[in-house]
Amino acid sequence: MGRVEGKVIVVTGAASGLGLADARMLVAEGARIVMTDVNVEKGVELAKEIGAMFVHQDVADESGWTALMSTVASEHGRLDGLVNNAGIARIANIEQTTTEIWRETLAIHLDGTFWGCQTAIKLMKQGGGGSIVNMSSTAALVGIPAYFAYSAAKGGIRSMTKSIAIHCKQQKLGIRCNSIHPGSISTPMVHHALRELVGVDLTAETDPEKTRIALGVGEPDDVAHMVVYLMSDESKHITGTELVIDNGDTVA
Repeated sequence: MGRVEGKVIVVTGAASGLGLADARMLVAEGARIVMTDVNVEKGVELAKEIGAMFVHQDVADESGWTALMSTVASEHGRLDGLVNNAGIARIANIEQTTTEIWRETLAIHLDGTFWGCQTAIKLMKQGGGGSIVNMSSTAALVGIPAYFAYSAAKGGIRSMTKSIAIHCKQQKLGIRCNSIHPGSISTPMVHHALRELVGVDLTAETDPEKTRIALGVGEPDDVAHMVVYLMSDESKHITGTELVIDNGDTVA
C-alpha cells in the first residue's frame, strides 16, 4: 500500500509546477486527489493523465471554496488533506509595486490560504482530523526585494500556519498544519524569474539539467516528497513547523 493510501486530498494550483508534482506523487502513493486550478483545459487534461479529479477554482473567490468543499464531500464523503499551493509572483520592488499587484498577490496567497484552511477544517473535523500544507517560500524568511508583494504574502502564510496549528492542537481537532518554504525550484515561475532577473533561459539551454544543477535550482519532486510525508501518518507528531527546501541557501 502507498504512504497515503485512500486519503482524499485537495491540491490547488495543480495544473503546473509544484502543484502538479505534488498531485502526481500523491496519486502514485495511493491518494484520491482533487486538483484545482484556473486553467481548465490544462487541468482537465492533466487530471485525466494522472488519475485525479479536476475542479475549476479561483482561490481568491470565497464562494468557490464553499463550492469546492461541497463537491469533495459529495464525491468522497470526507477530506484528509489540503495543499494550499496556488500562487503568483509579480516582479516588482517596493517602489514599483502598484496597488493592483499588491491586492492581487495578497488575494491569491493570503485570502486563498485563509479560506482554504477555514473550509478544510470544517470538513476535516467531521472525519476526525487531517493535514494542511501551506506553500510558503524562502521569501518569507529572508525577503526578496524584487518580489515585494510576494514576500509579504508568503510571510503572512508562515504566521497564519502557526496560528492554525496551535488552534487545532488546543481544540484537539486532530488537524495538523505546516508550511513548506521552497527556494529556487525548476518551475515556470522560477524560469520566468531567471529570465527576467539574471538573463538565463533555463528551458532554452543546450543542457538544461546541467545548468539547473550549476545554478543550484531544485526539482519539483524535491518539494513533492515533503508534501507526501506531511500528508502521511508518518508525520503525525509534526505541526506548526516551517520546512525549508533550499539546499542551504538561507543559511549560507
